[in-house]
Amino acid sequence: MNLISTRYAFTSAYLKGEEARGMTSGHMEGVVQRARATQDVLDIIKDTDLGEYLLEFAPSGWATFNEMDQFLGKYFSNCLDRLARFKLPADMVAILEAYIPKFDILNMKIALRGVLMDEAYPLTPLGELAKQDYLEALTNAATPQELSDFFVKINMSDYAVIVKDVKEKDYRSTVEAEFNLDHLYVRTMRKALMNMNDGSILTKAWGIMIDLANLGAVFRSVLGTKGLSGEMILDGGHMLTGDAVRELHSLKIGEIAARLEHTEYENIAQDIAKTYEKEGNVTAVDRVIEKHKVRLLGDLLSPRALSPCNLLWYLIVKELEIRNARLIFKTLMDCVPLSEIRDYLVTAS
Repeated sequence: MNLISTRYAFTSAYLKGEEARGMTSGHMEGVVQRARATQDVLDIIKDTDLGEYLLEFAPSGWATFNEMDQFLGKYFSNCLDRLARFKLPADMVAILEAYIPKFDILNMKIALRGVLMDEAYPLTPLGELAKQDYLEALTNAATPQELSDFFVKINMSDYAVIVKDVKEKDYRSTVEAEFNLDHLYVRTMRKALMNMNDGSILTKAWGIMIDLANLGAVFRSVLGTKGLSGEMILDGGHMLTGDAVRELHSLKIGEIAARLEHTEYENIAQDIAKTYEKEGNVTAVDRVIEKHKVRLLGDLLSPRALSPCNLLWYLIVKELEIRNARLIFKTLMDCVPLSEIRDYLVTAS
């Protein structure tokens, strides 16, 4: 039990207030049923924090997908900046410091893909690299060695070592580097969560996220989707060891569900198997996992009072909100009926 402090009380109240101002299932249903254009969406979500932001900074919408992506990224960056300006409890400061490199890694992966494909892709305006105005340097790097040298120059040697091993124009080594960057982030975040109040709950939540990421990779592989091999497994799961995940790679979809019997993931595996059998679409994997992930993590983190769990849950919910908004606006821009993405929209409330 945490000692009640002014900082914890204020921050927890703020986070719960911000969560209440997020996009709910009611907003999503209203968007799907009534929105035919960007302005319709903005009108439906105008009472949310994201809606207010977009109406202020992008009242006329946007001309391109990349422009839309930048606005959503800047909104999330603004949310993180607001948190950083508070006098947060030390545990919450540690969570933010460990969490924000996630976006640096995302930009590194985008830059690596740009080198592989010989094309510059837009980077996200989030993370320390963005804050320090280093994104242009990432975009301008023409080889993995140039990227590695850049990371050495800015004292990010852990990343430099990983990127340096990439063979130029080699898909396999690029994928391996992307996985190693993710793995570094996962380990760093887990270590930070272990050493704070409610550390056992936080690491359980993080372990569930790792398990579900590994399960997603297993199901996509079993269903024939090109991606990470069975050797690329994230460590630190809650219930599934690396060996257990490797064994799943050799099973059929129905056998995986049977192997996970009596675990927290049994229903997930069964739902994936049933949905895939009905639709024959590998997108069932991510759709099912996302819904169960929000339920599992919400039950674990959301009820905690005056705890760093409040911050981790807020970050999870906020990322989910950005994901939903991105999907909605992209669907409208592609002139696809929003009813077709109803099952892809997941909310925490």
